[in-house]
Amino acid sequence: MRILEVVGLTKRFAGLTALDAVSFTAEEGQILGLFGASGAGKTTCFHCLSGFLTPDSGRIIFDGREVTGDPPHRLARAGLARVFRIVQPFRRLSALDNVVLALGYRHGWALNILLSIWHGEATRRRALGVLERVGLAAHADHPAALLSAGLQRRLELARALALGPRLILLDEPFDGLSDEERQSLAEVIARLRAEKLTLVLIERPLELAMALADRVVVLDHGALIASGPPERVRRDPRVIDAYQETGARATARDGSG
Repeated sequence: MRILEVVGLTKRFAGLTALDAVSFTAEEGQILGLFGASGAGKTTCFHCLSGFLTPDSGRIIFDGREVTGDPPHRLARAGLARVFRIVQPFRRLSALDNVVLALGYRHGWALNILLSIWHGEATRRRALGVLERVGLAAHADHPAALLSAGLQRRLELARALALGPRLILLDEPFDGLSDEERQSLAEVIARLRAEKLTLVLIERPLELAMALADRVVVLDHGALIASGPPERVRRDPRVIDAYQETGARATARDGSG
């Protein structure tokens, strides 16, 4: 079942076309990889999908309803959540209380109600259940600031899960992690797919991301240049050329220094 449909998405900034009539779909219970070299338009696409930018033209249809231009809070409550590349937990609060706050946002609790149930047993059980899904239950009472980079990434994912989403946008979740932390997080993401959750993934370490993705969409200079199964897209000459061109530019910059 199709849960996300992007049709002709276009976004310009002062004459620069960041997205050029991009169209793709995401199926329920799958991981879609949104890839491309630096400057390809991936983050702009995520900003439009999550309501942080309004596209100049095009349509975004989520779960059968057009949501083009809807603000982030409305999209989150509709079931479309986003996990940012830079983690921003409430650092002094425990992992558990971070999830409790996210649960409160999901249910629209007022602050006075939230404070009264903060440590209620039912709320604690619900928050612990979310932490268990990402392998953080053993760290429930640890302050977020003391968690490792890999565990903080899991906490960000747990806070998104607390919103009860049907689709999560994951923005470079493996950035800055060790190889062991990346592999552990990849296993968590794969388990979420097994729960029929849909995930759209931006990532730079392509080997790990390609292994996770069921389908792949590749952007280059704002335009869609390839889509399909990972192995087929990996061999697409246009994709190879786009990454080689970016690598050559980076080498030239380094050499000029």
